[in-house]
Amino acid sequence: MSAFIDTNVLVYAQGAGAKSETARQVILAGGIISVQVLNELAAVLRRKFRLEWDAIADVLADVRAALGPAHPVDVEIHLRAVALARSHDFSFYDALIVASAIAAGCDTLLTEDLQAGRRIAGMTIVNPFV
Repeated sequence: MSAFIDTNVLVYAQGAGAKSETARQVILAGGIISVQVLNELAAVLRRKFRLEWDAIADVLADVRAALGPAHPVDVEIHLRAVALARSHDFSFYDALIVASAIAAGCDTLLTEDLQAGRRIAGMTIVNPFV
């Protein structure tokens, strides 16, 4: 199974509690992320967690070390995201996550932001917290 990990999983991994432990287990199992996921994580860590930039850089480095290099978001992924947003009524940034996961060849998208069990282009959306 090749899994794409959405930003919300990485955010939960920064906290405490059952969801946080599940998120850390997901990360330890491995997966794929995109540059968008790293960007969103940095924004959340700064805005919601109020972390300083040095701490944010450390978290991002840990994520890259655990999951490997982030996949780029290019014009083809952007165009696919626009089409997905239109055809599936996703927000643009959710569509960009889906498009990135498809482009990376993932069969699973791990997120709590989209309908679990839904299949798109041969990929299944899974909520790891259920």
